[in-house]
Amino acid sequence: MHAPKILLVEDEQAIADTLIYALGSEGFSVRHLLLGREACPAHRDSPFDLIILDVGLPDTTGFEVLKALRALTGESAEVSDVPVIFLTARSEEIDRILGLELGADDYVVKPFSPREVAARARAILRRDARFRNSSNSAASNAVWRHDPESLRIAFHGQAVELTRYEYLLLALLLSAPGRVFTREQIMNRVWANAPETADRSIDTHIKTLRAKLRAIDALSEPILTHRGTGYSIAA
Repeated sequence: MHAPKILLVEDEQAIADTLIYALGSEGFSVRHLLLGREACPAHRDSPFDLIILDVGLPDTTGFEVLKALRALTGESAEVSDVPVIFLTARSEEIDRILGLELGADDYVVKPFSPREVAARARAILRRDARFRNSSNSAASNAVWRHDPESLRIAFHGQAVELTRYEYLLLALLLSAPGRVFTREQIMNRVWANAPETADRSIDTHIKTLRAKLRAIDALSEPILTHRGTGYSIAA
């Protein structure tokens, strides 16, 4: 396992130095940038596991950087959906809401404890590992094979052609076979970066997933509906 790679975009060197030390003490590999415009090229060239992003940068805002990161739709989901923690001197509720609605995973107001930021980073990476860690999923049994590196899922040995959100939805269900994911949980995890998406998108994507799986095995119905609650993958 490689050390989790974190990109820190912070223009105040003193703050950056304390964070680099705290994150390094936790086993993270940290790259530090001073300017927001450098974040997307750096992440595209060598994707990071998490980005810590100051809102108030000298050349742009952290909000604009996050919009640009989420717009990397031509890249893999790993690139465009990278977890992001905002750092900011702003404490107003509207700013926190805006950051979270843009797709940030957490929001830390200055002054803060560097160790707290490191702990939050570890918690986010531990949570997101459910998508990437095949040991916690049904990835290696005879029915399913999930390769998180290539973002591909096979059903009964045959690759399933999936759109981005179909992949994220199926990967979420496969992360815990038998667990019922509520509609709210699915929206928060799969469509976190598209807050304008309607709830009915879940049903549409479930329908297309079922059709693709039936095309491989007409007798199987692995996606289960729990009326009034949500969906699960048969254990």
